[in-house]
Amino acid sequence: MIQEQKQINFTDERGTIMDVFVSRPFEHGVLIHSRKGAVRGNHYHKESLQCDLVIAGRIAIFSRAPGSEVIEERVVGPNDWIEWDKEEVHEFIALDDEVVFMSFVNGLRGGQSYESDTYRIPVPLHELAGKTIEQVLAQ
Repeated sequence: MIQEQKQINFTDERGTIMDVFVSRPFEHGVLIHSRKGAVRGNHYHKESLQCDLVIAGRIAIFSRAPGSEVIEERVVGPNDWIEWDKEEVHEFIALDDEVVFMSFVNGLRGGQSYESDTYRIPVPLHELAGKTIEQVLAQ
């Protein structure tokens, strides 16, 4: 996983402009709204490359690299950009009342093919890390 805090590129009296990505095409983009405590993900993609941009709120992210048993946990927030490696298991838990993020994908995972490159894991990563939803939300 790569995490990058996106920076504001331009500011004036009207507000700001921030480049999300430059010269990098994506085949699919989706806007996701989540309420506090919502769990999303707990899957990986064999062929698709997924990147996420947090727009509002905070998200607890759990991830496990391919071939590893180590589960990484971090909290991300507005303007954080996350890139997932292929076959990297990822889980999102909304920490605030309104969380908004966008997922950008190159590969099969979009539109009618949404599930064709999604491989779910039977036990959520936060549970494998020994945490309950309540413990995650207490952050």
